[in-house]
Amino acid sequence: MKKLSPPRIYITSVDEPANHQPSTEVAFPVEQFSYSAAGQQQQRPIPSIDLAMSLNKHQQLAHASHDPEETQQINASLHGMGNGLEGQQDGEHAQKRSGKSSFVRNWPIVSQPLALLAIFALLWGIAFSVLPRTLTEPNTPFMRLWFLFVGAQISGILVSLTGLPDMLGMLFWGVLYTNVGWADFQGLQKLEVFCREMALINIMLLAGLGLDYDSLKKLFRFIMQLTVIPTVAEVVAIAVLSKYLLDLPWMWGVLLGLVVTAISPNVVVTVLLRLKEERLGMNKGIHTLIIAMTSCNDVLAIFLFGVILGLIFSTGNLTSQILQGPIGIIIGLVFGGGCGAVLLYIPSYQAKYTNGLRFTFTILAGTLSVVGSKLIGYPSAGALGCIMTAFVAGTGWKKRIDYDTNEVGMYLDLLWKFLKPVSFSLIGKEVNFSVLEGSTVLYGTITLLVAVSFRLIFSYASTLGSDLNWKEKAYVTLSGFPKATVQAALGPAALDLARSLNATGDIQKAQTVLIVTVLAIIFTAPLGALLMIKLAPKWLKKEHPENNDV
Repeated sequence: MKKLSPPRIYITSVDEPANHQPSTEVAFPVEQFSYSAAGQQQQRPIPSIDLAMSLNKHQQLAHASHDPEETQQINASLHGMGNGLEGQQDGEHAQKRSGKSSFVRNWPIVSQPLALLAIFALLWGIAFSVLPRTLTEPNTPFMRLWFLFVGAQISGILVSLTGLPDMLGMLFWGVLYTNVGWADFQGLQKLEVFCREMALINIMLLAGLGLDYDSLKKLFRFIMQLTVIPTVAEVVAIAVLSKYLLDLPWMWGVLLGLVVTAISPNVVVTVLLRLKEERLGMNKGIHTLIIAMTSCNDVLAIFLFGVILGLIFSTGNLTSQILQGPIGIIIGLVFGGGCGAVLLYIPSYQAKYTNGLRFTFTILAGTLSVVGSKLIGYPSAGALGCIMTAFVAGTGWKKRIDYDTNEVGMYLDLLWKFLKPVSFSLIGKEVNFSVLEGSTVLYGTITLLVAVSFRLIFSYASTLGSDLNWKEKAYVTLSGFPKATVQAALGPAALDLARSLNATGDIQKAQTVLIVTVLAIIFTAPLGALLMIKLAPKWLKKEHPENNDV
């Protein structure tokens, strides 16, 4: 009788990208395998975004087993999950408890943002105890900035209860905060910029870690087709429309297009994890294709954004401006590749604190890449250095047979839980109604609607020639619609750089970019998530459990 080893389960929040899991034969890391009592391979979703579904999978394994020792082993793994479920001693009892109320079923998910709030409160208590009252009293700039982040977290929780993405609550809290006059952070501008940069670094590292070399090699042509063609169409449309509607120069129009064209990994992967639980779209590797397309799209957008941003704010003669991009690319490739290679050997795989040390090294390398590239005058190298560090290291780690013990991706996800309210509240804070022009909102909305329509048309055209039917092609096309996470990181970058360089002539252009970015998040994130969820049962086939094809 083949014994089962206790499965490793992480109950996460609804935006968990699950980058730390090993990849399958053909795809990105979205699932693992377990074995039934008969020794048959079964698919096991990871990490679950719904407690009841996660428990149900393992309860079925427990009930299917007739080996008492094996059943006890499965139940022991369920017992060790924590999250308020310590009293469960067998699968049947767990099922009864999980069925008591929706609150009990959803508590492991809801408890995470509440834990973040508790951590924020403890940090404030420590600061209040050791720092001068000029820093910790409620009406000081530091505490106003602190309340911005805490309020964003609370708003995100409240909005998520309605079924909408929590990022919208965080964004709206930032808008409210600045328009009631609380967003005066005088003397903390550098800290504000650094918080935004850390959010961008976190997103770039996750994007690089999400790339899978084997998958890219197998599906390279199709993935590039789905990535490049719609991206170019959307960027060109935004550049042209913003030139004549928003009065932005061509380079600024391209910059805006690169910000808007990035697909939100939080929204898309969240929906895909839900569909995976329902086994929708598993028969033709649609999940793999969408995740690959999303990752490559974000990498391309972030990289080109850094290059264009460097060209816009570069100084010197024409020759130095032309060489700005290529030199930045070389610096980013060398630095990121070198840091990624070091991570393959330091620390040792047998070290006790391998995961913590890897995570620390990865974050510090990404941070140095971004801030150091600005110091030497080649800001375009920063984004590429981050992505290359995570990609090279992640590719090497995935070739190890003990890759499932690598938790760097999980730590990066945890860091994003803290940076998410910071990122979205700070971008909302820049939307001041008193200086907001109605024409900018109107023409920005028109620009977005036309550009997104172009993207959808060219994205569908890019799927022609595949073995997908028209409904599956339409669903892959629709997955490129939601915008949120990357926009929150990239949107304020130009404004921060313009302010730091005191480029008064560019501040207005950067604010226009930011406003259109906010509009893109508001219009596409909730609608995109809703359409992907509602149309999946109609457009995607449901795979039977016995069919294990990815």
